[in-house]
Amino acid sequence: MRAAVFHGDHDIRIEDVAAPAGPGEGEVLLRPYWCGICGTDLHEYAMGPIVIPAHPHRLNGSQLPQILGHEFSAEIVEVGKGVTSVTVGQRVSVMPLLYCGSCYYCRRGLNHLCQSMACIGLSYQWGGIAELAVVPVSHISVLPDEVSDLQGALVEPGAVAAYGVDTAQVRAGDTVLITGAGPIGALASLYAYSLGANVIVSEVNPTRAALAKSLDVGEVVDPSKVDVAAWLKDRTGGIGADAVIECSGNERALQTAVAAVRSAGRISQTGLHTRAASIEPMVLSEHDITLAGTWCYPVTDWPRIIDLISRGRYPVEKVVSAQIEMADVVEKGFETLLSPTGDQVKVLVNAR
Repeated sequence: MRAAVFHGDHDIRIEDVAAPAGPGEGEVLLRPYWCGICGTDLHEYAMGPIVIPAHPHRLNGSQLPQILGHEFSAEIVEVGKGVTSVTVGQRVSVMPLLYCGSCYYCRRGLNHLCQSMACIGLSYQWGGIAELAVVPVSHISVLPDEVSDLQGALVEPGAVAAYGVDTAQVRAGDTVLITGAGPIGALASLYAYSLGANVIVSEVNPTRAALAKSLDVGEVVDPSKVDVAAWLKDRTGGIGADAVIECSGNERALQTAVAAVRSAGRISQTGLHTRAASIEPMVLSEHDITLAGTWCYPVTDWPRIIDLISRGRYPVEKVVSAQIEMADVVEKGFETLLSPTGDQVKVLVNAR
């Protein structure tokens, strides 16, 4: 079967690999439909291996080379022994986090913080940019008719964004600043808007700013032209934002978040920083500000996110800027997304 296989830094190949022999007990064999290219995938391509293990992973023994893809929808082709909750032909979305179930965090329901965590498409035998994949049945959720195949591939990044917004305890009527309008920032703005928040998006990149404007969820400001914190406080009678969802992983954006949030407000650090960032901790203390990091999402969130999508409250498909074929995944996917002059924000790969 064909698959997009990561071999190392700037080395992804579309090649023929051995197809799965079939699902084992408690597993399902899937035919992937659509799969998103994630920021983590881009980091692996540009500087990896980072998350992808060069040596056998302690949870499942996986290692390079790795079939990519952890944001995907699929059709069930075959079910393994003991699987009775789903049937062949059903469409599903995959929750990719793999966990031990017995460590300190798993025993407390914090499976996304598992001390041995692995991930389908990053540290597992199979991934979503392939013609077939085997996954545990516990890690799939059936898609209702109201949710398209394309939307099903966006449940994973949709869950990341929703967790960031939820961590900031956003409520209807809140003023919420989203710093960065990449895929997660765009999704966070859609989710915050669905909660009834007044959304402001800060984005310097013209392509991403244009996408944010097209979502029609609130004002979009350019931080290279406007002092966002001062602008926002002027708009709120000197108070500031009730919450800031920092989605850029950028030092200046984090500093803006601290300056823009109101006293007793909350900042959710959802974008991943690849280098150290400095802030003034005294400001957090003086203004009783909560700065909280987020990692992935609760592994139980798939049914809730799918329900929001099915009812039209979370139109995740609006963030998609390109749909490409597997053969073009490097040139039109990874290279375009990493290019300073690239014109794409969220690219989905047709795995069929």
